[in-house]
Amino acid sequence: MIFAAGLGTRLRPLTDKMPKAMVPVAGKPLLCHVIDKVRAAGIERIVVNVHHKAEQIVDYLKAESGVAVSDETDLLRETGGALRHATPLLKGSGRVLVHNVDILSNIDLRALMREAEGTDALLLVSQRDTQRYLLFDDDMRLVGWTNIKTGEVKSPHTDLDVKRCHRYAFAGIHVISEPLIDEMASWDERFSIIDFYLAKCADHRIHGFLAPDLRLLDVGKIDSLAEAEEFVKDIPLTPSAAGA
Repeated sequence: MIFAAGLGTRLRPLTDKMPKAMVPVAGKPLLCHVIDKVRAAGIERIVVNVHHKAEQIVDYLKAESGVAVSDETDLLRETGGALRHATPLLKGSGRVLVHNVDILSNIDLRALMREAEGTDALLLVSQRDTQRYLLFDDDMRLVGWTNIKTGEVKSPHTDLDVKRCHRYAFAGIHVISEPLIDEMASWDERFSIIDFYLAKCADHRIHGFLAPDLRLLDVGKIDSLAEAEEFVKDIPLTPSAAGA
């Protein structure tokens, strides 16, 4: 599932006229780059959620086979609510790869899916500077979240020692099992996937994956577009495409 429903406020004024997913990078919409990467990993069934200027994405996807649209034009449901809303389109998947539309990376998605076997969810993480971090134990099992600027901590573990946790940034790519998605049924229409994972991590196998030599770019701001142009020229769809 590709999350493409966001308002893209940080990419204004471009997103005053188009959805973030359709912002061009190296002659192709961001959405096209992600679809190409997903298809290169052998994934044939794709779901794309839409909200802001949805008709542009829907029109673009008419030429794409095997892509279903999860319509959120009535309500922007955030990342967790988006998965919950798309459940009928995801049935029978067993395991779902979730990819933010504004994330470019060199991650081997096949390898990520293999790593996800035996977990209820696997979150790609990175060692980058940010204010908000996911917290993991020595086995890379999710145990909490923190905002280092405010000191806020979220965790189902009341005795969590934040100083002993491994601290990583969420990379906007994750793999979730269908049974865990089914547990969203009792949640509200709109919620964050991170809040859901934090609520479930004490009694579910929710782990982080720190990929070696990961290169990642969040194309969320206007000043990142020039960097994105160079990024897609240098980074192949999969590491194997470069002979790795």
